[in-house]
Amino acid sequence: MRVEHGHSGLLVDFGGVLTSSAWDSFADFCRDKGLAEDSMRRLFREDPAALADLRELETGRIEEHEFERRFAERLGLEDATDLIDGMFRGMKPSAPMVAAVRAARASGVRTGLLSNSWSTSHYDRALLTELFDAVVISAEVGLHKPQPEIYLLASKRLGVEPEQCVFIDDLRENCAGAEAVGMTAILHRGVAASVARLEELLRFTVAA
Repeated sequence: MRVEHGHSGLLVDFGGVLTSSAWDSFADFCRDKGLAEDSMRRLFREDPAALADLRELETGRIEEHEFERRFAERLGLEDATDLIDGMFRGMKPSAPMVAAVRAARASGVRTGLLSNSWSTSHYDRALLTELFDAVVISAEVGLHKPQPEIYLLASKRLGVEPEQCVFIDDLRENCAGAEAVGMTAILHRGVAASVARLEELLRFTVAA
């Protein structure tokens, strides 16, 4: 079935949408290191410098090893080796969400990835090529969500006007950023609800 009038583009976040929750993986990492499981969440909420470090990493302004050194220090860890790998080790692909993107693209929807990256080496590039017509990764473009410019860049690369784009992300502030440039946003809180909303907005069906 081809897309008719209305939305014709889909922009998808990576971590926490096409994968299991990053926060759950971070909690596993903290427990493994003998830290309180909410240590990382609290650090980002309560320490502006930690969030500033993450923004620098996401936009490619500092190297991964430098972020790892700083972040290990903030967490009180002596060893920063493979810190990013460890933090994401518990994050697994979400087969239903991957299937939904695949079905959307097969129906004629233009699909794109829009991801704030911690590491550009952690993406399955073959899968991205299969699923997406356009890929925008923060560290590769020097921008990050929720800056308006990154949404507009993704829309341009997709060849779809922002008002025709559906954007899905697991962070409220990133959804707000998409809505600010005219996109329709879905706050991802569960696979079933998100897939149903995608099917409704983009007029495609995921095979049972």
